[in-house]
Amino acid sequence: MNSRRSIAMLWVVLLPSAAVYAQSNDDVLSARVDDAVRAQMQEQNIPGVSLAVMRDGKIIKAMGYGLANVELNVPVEPHMVFHSGSLAKAFTATAVMMLVEEGKIGLDDKISKYLPESPAKWNEVTIRRLLTHTSGIRDYFGEDGDELFDLHQNFTEDELVRKFAAQTMRFPTGEKWSYCNAGYIILGAVIHRVTGKFWFDFVKERIFDPLGMTSTRLISIDDTIPNRVSGYHMVNGQRKNDQWLAPSWCTTPDGSLYINAFDMAKWDAALYTEKLIKRSTLEQMWTPVKLQDGTTYPYGFAWRISEVNGHRRITHDGVDFAFTNRFARYVNDRLSVIVLINLGEDEEAAMPTRMADTVAAIYIPELKIVKDSKSPQGGK
Repeated sequence: MNSRRSIAMLWVVLLPSAAVYAQSNDDVLSARVDDAVRAQMQEQNIPGVSLAVMRDGKIIKAMGYGLANVELNVPVEPHMVFHSGSLAKAFTATAVMMLVEEGKIGLDDKISKYLPESPAKWNEVTIRRLLTHTSGIRDYFGEDGDELFDLHQNFTEDELVRKFAAQTMRFPTGEKWSYCNAGYIILGAVIHRVTGKFWFDFVKERIFDPLGMTSTRLISIDDTIPNRVSGYHMVNGQRKNDQWLAPSWCTTPDGSLYINAFDMAKWDAALYTEKLIKRSTLEQMWTPVKLQDGTTYPYGFAWRISEVNGHRRITHDGVDFAFTNRFARYVNDRLSVIVLINLGEDEEAAMPTRMADTVAAIYIPELKIVKDSKSPQGGK
């Protein structure tokens, strides 16, 4: 009896020490993250970064670096909002899957079921093919990155669908994978037709509000937005302000959100649960798409699927004219990293991929990648 009491007393003594050690170790790792982020910012001429690291769905580090506004010398804070770029696609895809679970949309339904004005060349295009970028529909960016649409002209949702329909197909549906922002704009139109609600209103009601993502909202060039970060891009080695787009292009479901690190942490936590959709549905979203020839491509429904030294990784980048972001989830390690950067992608682009990979490897050394690689997503 006395020996049992002694062992219990020993655990009482050791447990606080273990907690202190874990905290101390995280502090050491946090300092290494700071050094790594600042070094890459200097190397790539990055104005500002917001970063958060999550373990088991909880924030263990949230930090702002550099400037949110260069002209006013305003520092970045982690609660400040950045353009999402294509990080928004995961919310659009989740909204579609909510409707699939409710029996209101079928993954293998032809989109003509929801958009009867679809042209004959879209006869084989399904919801699944839009979600996985295998539809063959031509994007609003050309293969060389040139704009095929006037981004300074407003279009309604239906007008955009008609303009996409007027383009030739890039390849037969399902033949290969090619990133397509237009596909997600079309999915937004499907959500609207099925629910009677504008895509953002549906996503806000079903995802953002339940998760308490109170800072996430549509981009607006007119509204006064609290804590809005200014975006920049490089031209001939010179930093320039974000370029102007027509307001309607700032409301599309392929990449038109303001987000911050704290809201993305709430999103990360929800992905460990069935609060929004079933676990089986999430796993379906994280499964590589199968092409017509039976081969697969490592992309699911708005998520890239990969492994790093045997560690499963689910990621997506967000690319805008003046912002580049990365959300990386090492799902089996229960570690996630969100990097938001207010510098756009061009020939002198910031590389949030490398920054996120570096940070993850500080917490889990086995994730260290010997050779960095950049895989641009295109568009938003």
